[in-house]
Amino acid sequence: MAIDHIQLAMPAGEEPRARAFYSGVLGMDEVPKPAELAARGGAWFQSGDVHLHLGVETPFAPARKAHPGLRCADLPAMLAALAAAGHEVTMGGTFEDGAAHAYVHDPFGNRLEFIG
Repeated sequence: MAIDHIQLAMPAGEEPRARAFYSGVLGMDEVPKPAELAARGGAWFQSGDVHLHLGVETPFAPARKAHPGLRCADLPAMLAALAAAGHEVTMGGTFEDGAAHAYVHDPFGNRLEFIG
């Protein structure tokens, strides 16, 4: 088994903020949604084999504990970009394999973990 994609929730009408964060700050490419799904709002992003979908949820509630763990080729650079964009970075320590990790919330309050 393998993960095909991860879906997080976002509030209605916030696609520009999603694009600014996921494409602008994280450097992910936006992927066009199929026409039959585009009318529902939200946005899809991809970086390498990572596919992340943001779907509109009403009422909206962010995922504050559950989160995707995203591996980064250059964790210090990613964390610096996040901090420069005004996002609070919380270091999480080091895993048994020596990989450092940190937590950030997207503009909607969804928790994301970045792993070096």
